[in-house]
Amino acid sequence: MRDVLLQCAGVAAIAAALIHGVLGETKIFPRLTIAPERLRTLLRVVWQASTVAWIGGGVLLIAAPSMASDVARHWTVVTLAVVFALAAIGNALATRGRHFGWLMLTGVVMLAAAGY
Repeated sequence: MRDVLLQCAGVAAIAAALIHGVLGETKIFPRLTIAPERLRTLLRVVWQASTVAWIGGGVLLIAAPSMASDVARHWTVVTLAVVFALAAIGNALATRGRHFGWLMLTGVVMLAAAGY
């Protein structure tokens, strides 16, 4: 059951990342006026870097049950739980809890903790 919970955490992390990336490109960046254009491109790349990082974290959570080393599994889950928890806290504070992203990220943390 622990393995399934970790894999669900990974799928949820990937889903959150994909939603983050798509909403950024379709809802946020089209409305922003940032000058110079070079800075707009930099912000877009940084935004999508977090998307890619969260997808990587989700893949690692999915793969964690297959890790031969218990130490590797332990530190993978702990590290990613901290990363997603900090992202959830940052999202909740920045949006004053009005955005569903912090709930998704908290769900990833809870699933990962339950599968730990």
